[in-house]
Amino acid sequence: MAAVTDYIETTDEEARRKRLEKFYQKLNSSAGMLGVFGLGFIVPLVKLALGDNPRENLRELWQKLFVPLIGITLFVAAWAYYAPQVKTSLGAIPGPAQVLEQAGNLYDDHVAERTRQAAFYERQDSRNDELIAAGKEDLVKTRSYTGAPTFFDQILTSLLTVGIGFFVGVAIAIPLGIMSGLSPTVNGALNPLIQIFKPVSPLAWLPIVTMIVSATYATPYEWMPKSMLISAITVTLCSLWPTLINTALGVASIDKDLLNVGRVLQLPTSRTITKLVLPSSLPLIFTGMRLSLGVGWMVLIAAEMLAQNPGLGKFVWDEFQNGSSSSLAKIMVAVLTIGIIGFLLDRLIYALQVAFTYSDKR
Repeated sequence: MAAVTDYIETTDEEARRKRLEKFYQKLNSSAGMLGVFGLGFIVPLVKLALGDNPRENLRELWQKLFVPLIGITLFVAAWAYYAPQVKTSLGAIPGPAQVLEQAGNLYDDHVAERTRQAAFYERQDSRNDELIAAGKEDLVKTRSYTGAPTFFDQILTSLLTVGIGFFVGVAIAIPLGIMSGLSPTVNGALNPLIQIFKPVSPLAWLPIVTMIVSATYATPYEWMPKSMLISAITVTLCSLWPTLINTALGVASIDKDLLNVGRVLQLPTSRTITKLVLPSSLPLIFTGMRLSLGVGWMVLIAAEMLAQNPGLGKFVWDEFQNGSSSSLAKIMVAVLTIGIIGFLLDRLIYALQVAFTYSDKR
């Protein structure tokens, strides 16, 4: 009887150990993706809670969680101390408390605007129902709400604009980069143009783009206003170069023996590109896309300011022109929002890179 009990206890212990090993495998496999989004501290935190190697996990937790928190805390403390000492034409530089207060006000303004919008459509529907009931269908009218865009509406507009400009730029840059990497002749033809146009500022492109769009886009679509198209094209012109250069570099760096295998197998050009060229050059292509998206997001703010396209850039410019006591704090809210969104966009592309490239999975 004792032997049977010992066997059962041994079996349970073995099953528990296997479950724990399986859990650790899943935890370690998820460490890479958690690190992409800045959540790498979760892994040592869970291991520490399970009592696994406390010293090593405490050291890792210190580096991944507490050191960044200390850096942020020191920055906020320095900001809160020195900001009130700097006087401007709009008053003292707002500290973290004032900026947080204005962030709350912007959210309240957004909620109030959405409430007014819902009330407007409710009144319109009610009036139209009364006209239909009275047999006056010819008097029924449907109008769109024309309230001013809120801060959150402008964030969405900026994201849509940069998304259009970025994806158009990528659609142009990757094929040109592949051709440039595979053909020295194409590379020789494109390289001077890249070196000439890559350093051109968006402020130089904007007047040219504005004139061309104004001349060729006479009847704009409702979903694509002229000002948004101007901003998107400017983003494309300034952001496609990092992707083009990195794609060409990635393709040119492919092992020549790999391409020779494709020639021996008599693969058509399309299959050589999809099966050999793209998989080998994806890490550098994604690096170029991350750089392009960062450039595009920076360019967008300046383009929106000058093109007066509703977005974060126009919000900053309007608040600067407004000159009220709360304008500076609202501008700082926009600055922090721009930085946080830029970080999240970079992490999104990096997450795709980790998911689709073999080198980052190892």
